[in-house]
Amino acid sequence: MLKKVVIIGAFALLLLTGLTGNALAAPTDVNAAISSAQESADTAFMLICSALVLLMTPGLAFFYGGFVRSRNILNTLMMSFVLMAIVGVTWILWGYSLAFAPGNPFIGGLEWFGLNNVGLETTDYLKGTNPAEMVSYAPTIPHQAFMIYQAMFAIITPALISGAIAERMNFTAYSLFVLLWSTFVYSPLAHMVWAKGGFLGLYGGINALDFAGGTVVHISSGVSALVAAIYLGPRRTYPDRLSPPHNVPFILLGAGLLWFGWFGFNAGSALASGGLATAAFVATNTGAAAGALMWLILEKVLRGKPTAVGAATGAVAGLVGITPAAGFVTPLAAILIGGITAFVCFYAVSFKHKVNIDDALDTFPVHGVGGTVGAIITGVFATTTVNSAGKNGLLFGNPGQVVTQIIAVAIAYVIAGAGTWIILKILDVTVGLRINEEAELQGMDINEHGEEGYNEEFGERISLTNR
Repeated sequence: MLKKVVIIGAFALLLLTGLTGNALAAPTDVNAAISSAQESADTAFMLICSALVLLMTPGLAFFYGGFVRSRNILNTLMMSFVLMAIVGVTWILWGYSLAFAPGNPFIGGLEWFGLNNVGLETTDYLKGTNPAEMVSYAPTIPHQAFMIYQAMFAIITPALISGAIAERMNFTAYSLFVLLWSTFVYSPLAHMVWAKGGFLGLYGGINALDFAGGTVVHISSGVSALVAAIYLGPRRTYPDRLSPPHNVPFILLGAGLLWFGWFGFNAGSALASGGLATAAFVATNTGAAAGALMWLILEKVLRGKPTAVGAATGAVAGLVGITPAAGFVTPLAAILIGGITAFVCFYAVSFKHKVNIDDALDTFPVHGVGGTVGAIITGVFATTTVNSAGKNGLLFGNPGQVVTQIIAVAIAYVIAGAGTWIILKILDVTVGLRINEEAELQGMDINEHGEEGYNEEFGERISLTNR
């Protein structure tokens, strides 16, 4: 009997000890589980956002492709598609390191060349030797997740420039141009705005606000597009023999894909799932909607008919305008930003035709002007109630933020404009930029790629249908 009591007592003691131990360990285990779940959720969110941003490049290809002549459709698509190949490699080799590795205020170093020390750990690293100065780009996701997300921005940005030089630039020269441009223009600007210690940004810089790329993406590509259009000169058919868009459904498809992918572009720039990503998501959709609506109203009032091309262009203008502001402003402010940006871009497109610059697909009037407007008025509407890591704007007691935004815009203009001109000059005297007149009139597809987007049978069916 005594033996049974001892056995039962020992078992009870072991059970009690186990329960007590588990109870004591439970908070630590729960915290670890919560942290692990958050990291998994944030990583999944960022990988999805990366895929969404990549989708924007084929979306841009269709958006631009619908505008050009049918004999140039493949070349126009390829000018976007090839960026996924070129930058997809160069970003891994040196682009990411130049943009985000520790360096000086203007460009990163080569510490992360070839993704050296860029693994599956988080992006924490020590700035200096003081542990109190620990800084991180995205503490809950693997370093490579942050890297590949930023790669998608680096891919689509130079692709935007192709809209200004469509239907006339040598494809080999274009490929070399985007390789050099992404290295010597995009990476330094990205470093100055988004990297730790960058000259323009919130991490040790002058505190310019650019949530998802107003200066880095849209102003840089828009200004570069304008410089490239001027340097190359107009198409042979400009302005007397221009053709209307050959495929308006392509334009709407492309705009829809851009709108869809832009949620990854802006919401993903929160670098974690949660409230800030939600705020940016809502602002993105609201800005796009306001931009499309404003453009349609202007067309109806001034020209009598709202057009599908206008709806697509207005939506893109609204998206461009809200990009720098998405994580800093309220939904009501997003309506104003989207509408104001589309309004200004509408008149910028009209003005472009008057100055006789052949920016073929209105890249500067939409991305350059839209990015400029959005970046500046971010300094008006930004509020720390949306993002405590940001800054208040003019309407919330900080008029100096508008001045800071203007300084950042001016610096982006100088870097993009000067850098683009230098790169084009080098390529012009080495490989040449333009195809010859006969090839241009015949079409880029057959001369640059040896194939056609639409075969003769397709053309015959279209001809018969039109009869």
